[in-house]
Amino acid sequence: MSHKGYTARIEFDERDNIFFGRVLGLHTMISFHGETVKELRATFVTAIEEFLRDCKEQGVRPEKPASGKLMLRVPPEVHGAALVAAQAAGKSLNQWATEVLEEAAHG
Repeated sequence: MSHKGYTARIEFDERDNIFFGRVLGLHTMISFHGETVKELRATFVTAIEEFLRDCKEQGVRPEKPASGKLMLRVPPEVHGAALVAAQAAGKSLNQWATEVLEEAAHG
């Protein structure tokens, strides 16, 4: 479930017979729940809108799920092997790593 670039993971609590969700990729904890999918979506949208409104009122920039910048620390041999693989594919290490990560994340 997504709204304004924020994505939530949805689960079902069989004991309480409700759906509940949590926005992913933020340090701030944003959660919501509903008894129906329609109610769940409405509470998700409301939670995001309230988060954005609170940020505006406090004069802070809302946290985004990801900036697009990723810094990794890997062993030198992994770095070297990745560089060779990227060069063999005729790509920059950044292009190659982006494709590998995308495949792993969406695979």
